[in-house]
Amino acid sequence: MQALRAVGRTAVSQQKAIGTPHHPRRLHVTTRNSTDGVFKELTEMRVRTPWVEALRKKKEEGIDPTKPSSTPATPSDRDLTPRRMADSYHRVVIPLAQDPWLLDNYLNASGHIRLGTIFMDLDALSGVIAYKHTGESVTTVTAAVDRITINHPLKELCDLELSGQVTFATGRSSMEISIQVAKAPEGGASVHKEDVLMTCAFTMVSLDPNTKKPVAICPVKIETEEERRLFELGEKNYNTKKARAKTGLRKQTPNDEESDLIHAMWLRQLDYHDPNNPLRKPPNTHYMSTTTLSSSQIMQPQYRNRHNFMIFGGYLLKTTFELAFCAAAAFSHSRPTFLSLDPSTFDNPVPVGSVLYLKATVAYTEPAAASEAGESDTPSTRVQIRIDSKVRDIEHGSTKPTGQFNYTFLVERDIS
Repeated sequence: MQALRAVGRTAVSQQKAIGTPHHPRRLHVTTRNSTDGVFKELTEMRVRTPWVEALRKKKEEGIDPTKPSSTPATPSDRDLTPRRMADSYHRVVIPLAQDPWLLDNYLNASGHIRLGTIFMDLDALSGVIAYKHTGESVTTVTAAVDRITINHPLKELCDLELSGQVTFATGRSSMEISIQVAKAPEGGASVHKEDVLMTCAFTMVSLDPNTKKPVAICPVKIETEEERRLFELGEKNYNTKKARAKTGLRKQTPNDEESDLIHAMWLRQLDYHDPNNPLRKPPNTHYMSTTTLSSSQIMQPQYRNRHNFMIFGGYLLKTTFELAFCAAAAFSHSRPTFLSLDPSTFDNPVPVGSVLYLKATVAYTEPAAASEAGESDTPSTRVQIRIDSKVRDIEHGSTKPTGQFNYTFLVERDIS
């Protein structure tokens, strides 16, 4: 130790002797953007209070902000005048082609855009748009993702434009927000159809900050035929969700077509085990029970929503997507290509500090369409991965479902 100190003193003496000032060593010349996985501009809109201050306020007030109270906080006389769709429009350009350190957060191991991170940005943007429509006097949460679809895969690294607006709201507590991700146009030009990477729709619900009960919001005002088309599409999605909720497997038995399919699969499995039947399970066929992957993780405050004590929906989309990707890759022994996320709901909120449990299962496979397989001679398969999620309260041990997510991938394998 004394020798090390002597060497250090000698080095400092030499620096002073030659008149060279001592400066911290710089390892790079560009500024590195700190981020929690969401573009900084969106993070600043989502997280308003440092975590340590949120904890201090909670302790001083002696109130658990995650629990409902009997006193409403939303003013009863607030203005609910219909608002234009354009009033909620918001656009963000992520300069991936200009900032290599920012790009670091958006690239996967193969150098392609990391879609899970984009999903986080989409949910964060939907929150920004929702509050532009509702104002700050309500709490707005993600209730559902109606669908995320890849329109045109990116073929180059470029700046991305995320934009959207409220396209359906009738004055109840919910609203539909339509968003698109596209290659950012140059010089203020319009986005071309072939430059749209993906489209999606989020359903957001407004609650009273104290009672946690739904509150009314402003309806949208239709001014053009295009806005009427968007509104009618949102109305159709709303009615479809209501009908789907009544026909879920927990509320209704499988229909004739579903029953026939299940019965045929069961009979085929019996044939595989029948010693008197020459039919045997093909080597590219797998039992569903062998395709599962599971994960568990504690929910950290870095991924909280603007109300500080709950995890924001975009982080759940990212974690479920990446587990689904791993399950599809493990099942097919190939790199999956994401196609779509089916309509999914967020059943219960996920508190900061709770444990999130995820289970991925290959739920369905079918041969890919010729248009999806492209020019490759290798047979391709559509693989649907179902993610079941639940959250457990560490202190009380109570467990609640948080949602089911169905991701569809394309793999260059003939597998089932």
